[in-house]
Amino acid sequence: MAEKRTRTVRAAIATAAAAATLALAAPAQATPFTSTPFTPTPGSDGVGDPLFPTLGNGGYDVRHYDLSFDFTPVTYDFAATMKIRARATQDLSSFNLDVDSLAVDRVTVNGAPATWATGPGQTGQELTVTPARALRERRSFDVEVTYHGNGKTKPIGQPGWRYMSDGGFASAAQASRADTFAPVNDHPSDKATWTFHLTAPKGWTPAANGDLTGRRGAPGAKETWDFALKSPMAPELLGISVNKQSYVYGRGPHGVKLRHLVPEDQLAKYRPIVEETGGQLAWLEKTLGVRYPFDTYGVQIVRDGYGDALENQTLSLFGPGWFERPTYSTTMVHELTHQWFGDSVTPATWQDAWLNEGPAVYYAAVWADQRGFKAIEEKMKAAYEKLDAVRKSEGPPGKPTGLGGFNIYDGAAVSLYALQQRLGQDEFDAVMKAWLTKYRHGNASTKDFVDNAVKVTGDASVRTFLNHWLFDLDNPPMPGHPDWGVTP
Repeated sequence: MAEKRTRTVRAAIATAAAAATLALAAPAQATPFTSTPFTPTPGSDGVGDPLFPTLGNGGYDVRHYDLSFDFTPVTYDFAATMKIRARATQDLSSFNLDVDSLAVDRVTVNGAPATWATGPGQTGQELTVTPARALRERRSFDVEVTYHGNGKTKPIGQPGWRYMSDGGFASAAQASRADTFAPVNDHPSDKATWTFHLTAPKGWTPAANGDLTGRRGAPGAKETWDFALKSPMAPELLGISVNKQSYVYGRGPHGVKLRHLVPEDQLAKYRPIVEETGGQLAWLEKTLGVRYPFDTYGVQIVRDGYGDALENQTLSLFGPGWFERPTYSTTMVHELTHQWFGDSVTPATWQDAWLNEGPAVYYAAVWADQRGFKAIEEKMKAAYEKLDAVRKSEGPPGKPTGLGGFNIYDGAAVSLYALQQRLGQDEFDAVMKAWLTKYRHGNASTKDFVDNAVKVTGDASVRTFLNHWLFDLDNPPMPGHPDWGVTP
């Protein structure tokens, strides 16, 4: 079997390469329906992200993902089909999808079998698809990838799977691990709507981003649970799971649907905690001056196997350790803030990640201050003093050399605190409200944020101020705090 598979893959690679070469060499020709030359070429294997140049793929824009995922607990085997509706942004002879450790069985484009091959990528693998007929710019097309695998297969990149002691799993896909679950265009700049069809044995409970739209029987004493996410989502915010877990339902402000997931044997412990979410939602809506941007929200607390917290869109994921701390609500507010900053307004590149983390840290600090956990001035001063050295080693908040550093979390929050000190509370609030309103459900960059601040304030000097805070290798002086010990 291994030898036959090797020949098949080599043949597919050779066919894809030949098709791409022929497409590049063919002279431009007009179709009978238009005088525009049709010159198909391969889509790029990356979008040129400053931190991860080969993440994502060029040549198309995904409009919708439809994932069918049949999972077997304990063994972690799965069989799946990903259907993608996309729109070509150039004439395409071939295009790529991001995958990692998925065994691809079949690929079709517009219903016709396509040639495919997998090759190395920067953080995983590239699935190169050559359709039977080249694709024309601005035309929609459909891709279907049938594949299988095992969730405990060691990926080429970092794992996206989190394993539970009950034999289930939860996805933690940020920043580029959605490709360990499904073929995707794995960059935050390509957001799409999603539907999910998660199949598991009866007695197990699946969950996914968006609304649960139905349950139905499936072969072999299984059930399929259907979910729909109507608002666009970047792949890195994928939140799927199958566990021994229970749903807890409620309503938030102005009828926002709340659905939480907790271990089924710990319902009494976690129900009062997740029911605090409605009050947190109301506080953030009042503080931001902007309604919650989605139809539903929930907190997912897993029994074990995960120790962090993550803002999966409409369903934030938490390890149980957070809730052993008396200040756990600060972390809940942090991840909830991300639903506005990062999930609704998503960074254009990963180097803009401070736009996600800075507001989440800042508004969680405001929450903590108002509840007497820790004074915001104390937190910001400590971060300010640490940031000066971090700027030189890991880059300033607006130009980090990597993800996950202090600079894009607390350092970015300090930059927002400086803006608030410079502008005053009312004008700062107006800047943040305009940001969330203008770029709702879209992508935006650091430049966009600065431009927005200048426009809202009508003060051109705000551009210079923010550029110093976001890009300088030394801390600028903090407005209103001359005793914080820096020179202009």
